Amino acid sequence: QLQLVESGGGLVQPGGSLRLSCAASGFTLDAYAIRWFRKAPGQEREGVSCINGRGDSTNYANSVKGRFAVSRDNAKNTVYLQMTSLKPEDTAVYYCSTHGRSWTSLGSCPPVWSDDFASWGQGTQVIVSS
Repeated sequence: QLQLVESGGGLVQPGGSLRLSCAASGFTLDAYAIRWFRKAPGQEREGVSCINGRGDSTNYANSVKGRFAVSRDNAKNTVYLQMTSLKPEDTAVYYCSTHGRSWTSLGSCPPVWSDDFASWGQGTQVIVSS
């Protein structure tokens, strides 16, 4: 059974950094692109980033471009989201997810703005506040 577990969230001051992890079990991660999305209270979920199965193609929302970096270690079945220069508006629950192939193959990334999310974990809370 495909499972994704997010971790690494917490409380950080503006300008600070966090690294989120997405650990996969029940499937071979390198066959899947992994997307990150976030959900803030009262807001629609927002696609943040994606990395393809091979790890050689990524995309980012304009709101995080230049501040966030996605990477993966397929040997460890884990995907990471390094977040720097954090802002209060980054506060949200962050999820990693596969996608449902409405745009492309499982191993490739759909557009960052697409709402195609298939299986995700319980999320990890990120709070950016002084």
